[in-house]
Amino acid sequence: MKPLARGSTIGILGGGQLGRMLAMAAAKLGYRCHIYAPDDGCVAADVAAQFTRAAFDDPQALAEFADCCDIITYEFENIPAAPLQKIAGTIGIIPGVAPLTTAQDRMAEKQFAVQCGGQTTAFLMAENWEEFRAGAAQIGFPAIAKTNRMGYDGKGQIKLEDNSDLAQAWDDLGQRPVIIEALVDFNAEFSVILVRGANGDIRYWDSARNLHKDGILAQSTVPAGPLVESQIAKARILAGAIAGALDYVGVMTTEFFATKRGPIFNEMAPRVHNSGHWTIEGAVTSQFENHIRAICGLPLGDTATTAERVEMHNLIGKDADKMARYLSDPGAHVHIYGKSKIQPDRKMGHVTRLYR
Repeated sequence: MKPLARGSTIGILGGGQLGRMLAMAAAKLGYRCHIYAPDDGCVAADVAAQFTRAAFDDPQALAEFADCCDIITYEFENIPAAPLQKIAGTIGIIPGVAPLTTAQDRMAEKQFAVQCGGQTTAFLMAENWEEFRAGAAQIGFPAIAKTNRMGYDGKGQIKLEDNSDLAQAWDDLGQRPVIIEALVDFNAEFSVILVRGANGDIRYWDSARNLHKDGILAQSTVPAGPLVESQIAKARILAGAIAGALDYVGVMTTEFFATKRGPIFNEMAPRVHNSGHWTIEGAVTSQFENHIRAICGLPLGDTATTAERVEMHNLIGKDADKMARYLSDPGAHVHIYGKSKIQPDRKMGHVTRLYR
């Protein structure tokens, strides 16, 4: 792949904080970014050269956007894949449409992980009420029911304790296709974040141990502790196999449960990831810069950790109002995303601390 010329325009589908940090990393390397998102006042647009506000399924707007860009990437996976297929023949969409279609469908995602050699919890699909009731009985209680599409940060999923929960859960999930999973008895959650170049070269960052609160990532810590460390090598084999099978280029994240049976695959994200925010200060090359390097055909940067211990804390909701307190800590690196409206479960920023 010939390196993208300096001054070229990178189109980014999605206007959230991940797009914002990608645009900042791109500017550091001399590229311009054009943000495409349906929301007015998106935070990525604040740091980009251009912004198009339009629906993700607007074919004319997408075509005009593509005409303004040299390559296109995306910052989250819940983007309709079909409209992108129509412009993929005219411009490079990296890491491609196939990773989107895989990650958007929980059933297809888990089946794909199994095909690549991964270990998952027991799961099955239910497309109607009868299948949902029978599927829950087959999987057993407790279990987790998740909408098959369009779920993130704990949304679109419900824990099933027993049969009495089923009717309400089916209604709460919108009476639409769901995947039912056996509850995993795990000791820790961790992520494997890799970057893959166009030549197939793969580099990994150290894996973080992730703590969630109400389904939202609250803290990521590197190193992840002895149990997780003992399972990272096997998890990386699966992550690398998934990336290779998809002919992936860019940063990709796979999330795992550390269990007595080894690493259990949970889900993948074909993009930069919240659990990798620590890499901005805590690694030689951040996940954001390496994603830009990969999709632009540039040499990949060193992913080594630069401190003995790194902690990243998400600022959720009103936590962002404590910015002055965090800034008074000389060891804290504060990132505020510029979102104007505070909501209880909204990621407003993050704080990273390095311990040397």
